[in-house]
Amino acid sequence: MSNTAIASLKSPSRRLLIGLIAAQVVVPVLAGKAQAASLDEIKKRGLIVATEDDFRPFEFVKDGTPTGFDNELIEDLRKYAPFEIKQQILPWTGILAGVSTGKYDVAITAVIITKERKQSLDFTSPIADATHYYLKRKDDKSINSIKDLSGKTVGVQAGSALLARLPELGAKLEKDGGKLGKVVEYTSYPEAYQDLALGRVDYVVNTVINLKTLAAEKPNVFEVGQAVSGKSFPAWAVAKGNTELLAFLNGFIAKEKETGRFAELQKKWFGEAFPDLPVSFEPEF
Repeated sequence: MSNTAIASLKSPSRRLLIGLIAAQVVVPVLAGKAQAASLDEIKKRGLIVATEDDFRPFEFVKDGTPTGFDNELIEDLRKYAPFEIKQQILPWTGILAGVSTGKYDVAITAVIITKERKQSLDFTSPIADATHYYLKRKDDKSINSIKDLSGKTVGVQAGSALLARLPELGAKLEKDGGKLGKVVEYTSYPEAYQDLALGRVDYVVNTVINLKTLAAEKPNVFEVGQAVSGKSFPAWAVAKGNTELLAFLNGFIAKEKETGRFAELQKKWFGEAFPDLPVSFEPEF
């Protein structure tokens, strides 16, 4: 693999650009402990939306402009909502805590629905399929199936549902006499992908959409493996009990589905539409 291919996975100038963009769109929030705002309050001061800085194809920055599936939906939401949309582009690690405490009104990103998260958050209708798969280096001939992952080092995002569900993979490996190897946690997935390309980890676990997108962009570097979890779905998240805002957002999503816009954006960014997504989802994990 060329040095250019490796360098393109994580560019310092790109990270600086993201920081500058985030600074432009950040809006002030009240210091101290916050409570989730009611819909009436949101109508007066605007909806504070938190999105991730680099989670392709859901949200990322290209040529200085936020883009991706969720960012295109945010642009539609600006036309639909009778109030201002104030977007903050942030690293993943602080988003959910900020929503649960009322610092941000909604996380418009691919938040995987889990039992633990449902204790402090409520979720909109699912926006895609988020079944977990593994990603390996294209030239790694030692990994051809799930059983070959035994004892190998895996990269995964810190604080993610994928990390929480790794025991499912561990159970699969144990059935064949294997075991889950060392787990390396990353602040963001681009860092994990870079380490995979450099051979610092043996495979990375992420949702099938994200991995297929990456493999399509870098077919000579990466290859998508098999599913390592049961069914999983991502959705947008609001603070627990914020029923008015949840109903408003579900109304917007329903309208986007009725007009065909939702399927159009799914095909554009994911390569396929998901017409049979559940209206709601009760996770087992």
